[in-house]
Amino acid sequence: MSTDAIKVATFNANSIRARLELVLNWLKREAPDVLCLQETKVQDADFPADDFRNIGYQVTFRGQKAHAGVAIVSKQAPKDVAFGFDDGGEPDEARLIRAVIRDIPIVNTYVPQGRSADSPHFQYKLEWFARLRNWFNRHYSPEEPLLWLGDFNVAPDPIDVHDPKRLSKHVDFHPEARAALQRVKDWGFMDVFRLHCSEPGQYTFWDYRARTAVDRNLGWRVDHIWATKPLAGKSTRAWIDVQMRRAERPSDHTFLVAEFAL
Repeated sequence: MSTDAIKVATFNANSIRARLELVLNWLKREAPDVLCLQETKVQDADFPADDFRNIGYQVTFRGQKAHAGVAIVSKQAPKDVAFGFDDGGEPDEARLIRAVIRDIPIVNTYVPQGRSADSPHFQYKLEWFARLRNWFNRHYSPEEPLLWLGDFNVAPDPIDVHDPKRLSKHVDFHPEARAALQRVKDWGFMDVFRLHCSEPGQYTFWDYRARTAVDRNLGWRVDHIWATKPLAGKSTRAWIDVQMRRAERPSDHTFLVAEFAL
C-alpha cells in the first residue's frame, strides 16, 4: 500500500488469548496500519503484547479479567493515548481507548451490549451513548479528520440485521438503541462501509448459538468504521472478511476493514 494511504480494521476478538493465533495470522496476511480490538477479556498484566511486537506491531490496551477490554494495534507508535470517559461521572469499564496514529485521531469503543431491554444494563447502554456524544464534543470537531471504530453493539438499520421484524426489540436493534447511536452519528460521522456497499446481507456478527448461522447468513452488522466528513471523503474501499468467521476457533465476529487515501 502507498505511504499516502492508510488501512484500518476492527475486530471483536471475544478473548484475545483464545484468538491470538487467528489475529496474528490475519495481521501478517493483511498488514493493516491499525487494528482496533474489542472484548479482549484479559487483565493488562496478562495481555500478550510481546506476540504483537514480535511481528512488528505496537499495541496499547486497557483490560479487565474475563470481560470487556479494548486495544489498538498499529505499525507506528500511537501518540496521545487515553482511556475512558473524563466527564467526572462514574468510571466506565475498559471500553474506550483513543490515540493518534499517522496524525489521525482514532477512537476504539466496545459499547455495552445491554442484556435485555427491561434491565438496568440497557439503560446503562443508552446513557453510555449519551456520554460518548458529549465526550466527542469536548475532544474533537466534526470539521477535522477523526475515525471511530469498534463493536457498537447496534445494527443501525433494518438492512443491517437478518430478521428486523422478529428482532425489533432486541437490545442490539431496539428503537431506543438505534436512536441513541443515531444521535452520536449526527454529531458528524459517516458510515464508511455503507459509502461503498448498499447491499443487504452484509454482516459482521453471527451468533454461536444459531446452528450454521454463517452458512444461512443469520447475521448482524454491529461492528463499524465511521469517520468525520473530511476523512470519509477519502475512503477508497471497505469490506468484511467473512472467511475469518469460518476459521478454526473463530470469534463470533469477524474483521471489518477500510482504506483511505491521505
